[in-house]
Amino acid sequence: MSITEYITKNALVMIPVLMIVGEIVKGIRVIDDRWIPLILLPVGVLGAALLGGFNAEAIVQGVLVTGAAVYADQIEKQVFKF
Repeated sequence: MSITEYITKNALVMIPVLMIVGEIVKGIRVIDDRWIPLILLPVGVLGAALLGGFNAEAIVQGVLVTGAAVYADQIEKQVFKF
């Protein structure tokens, strides 16, 4: 079972958005990389809430899309690591 089965179609757009925001935050040299997922979490929840309304489902969707974005980033880094 894939995580994308739980993410609504409206929230799927947040995954590439969060990946881009993560790259922008990574470019800020003052912020350590380990904090990026914690920075992305409120951005993901807020984005999902703006897309689907401010409710409990938006919080869950925000956590899921943030997890998917961080997971996708790590998969890319680990698979293409030489």
